[in-house]
Amino acid sequence: MVNLDLRSLTLPVGIIRMLEVVLTCISFSLVASAGHVLSTHWDWCMFTWCFCCFFSLFILIMEFTRFSAKVPISWDDFTTAFAMLAALMCFTSSIIYPTFFTCPTCYRQIAATVISLLCFGMYVGEVVLARLRPGGEISGFLSTVPGLLKILETLVACIIFTSLDPARFSFNPGLQWCVAVYSLCFIFALVIIFLTVGQLLSLFPFSFDKLLTVYNVLATMMYMTAMVIWPLYGFENNPRPVPCSHCPWDDLVVVTFMTVINLVIYILDTIYSIKVVFFTWDEE
Repeated sequence: MVNLDLRSLTLPVGIIRMLEVVLTCISFSLVASAGHVLSTHWDWCMFTWCFCCFFSLFILIMEFTRFSAKVPISWDDFTTAFAMLAALMCFTSSIIYPTFFTCPTCYRQIAATVISLLCFGMYVGEVVLARLRPGGEISGFLSTVPGLLKILETLVACIIFTSLDPARFSFNPGLQWCVAVYSLCFIFALVIIFLTVGQLLSLFPFSFDKLLTVYNVLATMMYMTAMVIWPLYGFENNPRPVPCSHCPWDDLVVVTFMTVINLVIYILDTIYSIKVVFFTWDEE
């Protein structure tokens, strides 16, 4: 017999989650009604709102039916990490969508952008409530500084993927190396997130913090090579065409900029990991 928890819907965090479901649903409905656009940026924005709507509804149902207490994962860590990720995704979509798809008379697109910003505010509010939750700080890895950095790394990688043009890098070994760097680092970051949410770190026969430090150092070195190689080969004999209104050349700039951003995030992650592994132990 299923025991329903009506209180989960009346708490402030429950009300915010219901608003998240409604607002994200309105966002992707408005965009869908405006018509499909053959663009990876459009696909990313639609994926963001659908993804956030689905998982917000999933979390509501799990807590309403009390099934959340039976799942073999750190539920508070999962919900907080999701809220952080959803806030970042909605924020990026609120920038990308109006940049590429709105105009002064595109009222549905403008409304979708405004509602997406409201979604961002709702998810930020959920994170704040989680931090202010009675009982102290959240102890899960994904709610810590390195956990948040891992979420940022995967998000930036997703933005990079939406800006990649297979026709551009398919026959260029240098650019193929860069795509391999983005893909490998993205996959390993996801694996780390899944292992922490699934509470599988105890299965490791060695220190997870040391493994994380080694990975961060390697990922940083790989992103350093991508930061140099991508603009070197991407812009070689490839000046900006005129006119160029959101043309493929602009995507090369986006990938270059996001590569630098992710490199900075990986450097911060590496510094923090080294501090935790070496200097914390020395103090003890």
